[in-house]
Amino acid sequence: MLTLSQVCEELQISQSTFYDWRQKGRAPRCIKLPNGALRVRRSDLETWLDDREDED
Repeated sequence: MLTLSQVCEELQISQSTFYDWRQKGRAPRCIKLPNGALRVRRSDLETWLDDREDED
């Protein structure tokens, strides 16, 4: 599982942008840990990216 920082670094976005996307339902699926931290499965991130790929 990836931390929020790792996901944001890979996508080259700020954490505030990620939270904005999450609020709007546009972010990859997240897992909320008991301490409140978010994690993203690598497979969920890859699926999310594949769904946004242009089909030119």
